[in-house]
Amino acid sequence: MEDRVDHRFKGLPPDADGLTVAELTAQRRNLFTDGFTTPVLALSAERLEHNLALMESYATRHGLAFAPHGKTTMAPQLFQRQIEHGAWGITLAVPHQVRVARAYGVQRVFLANELVDPAALRWIAGELAGDETFRFVCYVDSVRGVELMDAALRGTPRPVDVVVELAAGEGARTGVRTEAECAAVADAVAATGTLRLVGVAGYEGEVPRADPERVHAWLRRLVALAADFDKAGRFAAEGLDEIVVSAGGSAWFDAVADVFAGIPELSLPVLKLLRSGAYVSHDDGHYRKLTPFNRIPEEGALEPAFRLWTQVVSRPSPDQAFTNAGKRDAAYDLDLPFAQVVRRDSAERPATGIEVTALSDQHAWLRTAPGVELAVGDWVGLGLSHPCTSFDKWQLIPVAEADGTVVAYIRTFF
Repeated sequence: MEDRVDHRFKGLPPDADGLTVAELTAQRRNLFTDGFTTPVLALSAERLEHNLALMESYATRHGLAFAPHGKTTMAPQLFQRQIEHGAWGITLAVPHQVRVARAYGVQRVFLANELVDPAALRWIAGELAGDETFRFVCYVDSVRGVELMDAALRGTPRPVDVVVELAAGEGARTGVRTEAECAAVADAVAATGTLRLVGVAGYEGEVPRADPERVHAWLRRLVALAADFDKAGRFAAEGLDEIVVSAGGSAWFDAVADVFAGIPELSLPVLKLLRSGAYVSHDDGHYRKLTPFNRIPEEGALEPAFRLWTQVVSRPSPDQAFTNAGKRDAAYDLDLPFAQVVRRDSAERPATGIEVTALSDQHAWLRTAPGVELAVGDWVGLGLSHPCTSFDKWQLIPVAEADGTVVAYIRTFF
């Protein structure tokens, strides 16, 4: 990486200013002893690799293609590692994210959103026209959306591939609410020369009052929609060689695997596309509780890879302490951070009896149980909940081995 270390990047050693990131990486500095300043967010090298390998093997074992959601990390280095670990491509949500992925050579993008912005559509059309190996698929979820897309794309040489998004139910987020409306959207696509219907998709994480029975029932609706579309000849566009059926967040991918295993034979091969994204770093809160591996422990377990290192800057009373990391540094939308370990003079111990009770902009409020030893200057390692709002607070994230040796730096683009 040719970025130079400077004031843009939190937590990096001040004496590294002016080095390229590649030069700093080559120094293999230690996170704890070689000048990093608190707060600093780090990823575990070992746990990161474990999670990448685990989801690769899970997808392979269940016959799933995998397009992990890149909005979680917005880190092209991690996109590349996911692709090296067998990913079909990368899922994204908005045009800016697609531009980042394309700037770093991602050749297959699934946009899990309807795209109706004319400028963005014309840019996508240019990418498709300039690179015959680029594959792009996005949602459609309304006749009006199809009309807007068609108007923006007229005169472009390659049609844009689309999948009809089936809503997860009344009151859910985006998507077409009924099968009859899905058919109307598909008919609207067929009437254009700018769009090509290639499949169906949705997000089971939005199923109201989600439980295994409701999620399985909705996934069966999605599969039935694909089969009905195929029977009606809706996947007969010129050059189409596979039908896309896609779902899968980070909470129900076991249900996706179950139902997709029963997809009937269709007129073309089926690309069964899973889109889970939070697995890369996993977490110590929300996804630790929700991960399907809790239901299927025989298939393995993800490991939380983030740790936010903070420093005690105030100890005003025996039951209270403050560290120097707050809302600008730590995810807090789903859970507060979790105190995990305390470091002093190179010795590390569990943070027993220490709890994060609140966050200010730049402080974590800690409650300490009677007798807990915690002093100004101690480092406190915090676990985080919700990867999507952890990555976006850090532009350059050290990847450290268990002994603290930093072996890489992950650049994010939010």
